[in-house]
Amino acid sequence: QVQLVESGGGSLQAGGSLMLCCAVSGFIYMTYSIGWFRQAPGMGREGLAVINHGGGTKYADAAKGRFTISQDNAKHTLYLEMNNLKPEDTARYYCAASLRTWLPLDTSAYNYWGQGTEVTVSS
Repeated sequence: QVQLVESGGGSLQAGGSLMLCCAVSGFIYMTYSIGWFRQAPGMGREGLAVINHGGGTKYADAAKGRFTISQDNAKHTLYLEMNNLKPEDTARYYCAASLRTWLPLDTSAYNYWGQGTEVTVSS
């Protein structure tokens, strides 16, 4: 059974930084894309950053320059380093895994989802 468990969310002031973690278990596939998504109150879920089995990455415009995705395959963990956070980054952040390897940012491409972790940024 595939499980993704996010952690690292919290409340902070604008300009601060957070590191989100996603612990992955039961995912046996050797080729994949795995990424971070978020959903703000009253909004749809949007893709932020994706990494694949080869280390390739893709970022949405909202993440470019401020967010960095990385993975530690030995620890089966995905990370999202977020810097210079803004109030508009307030959302629930999810990690998700896909068997598609071309770094999709579209939520429909993802088969497995975590429950999310909340990030609140105040001005």
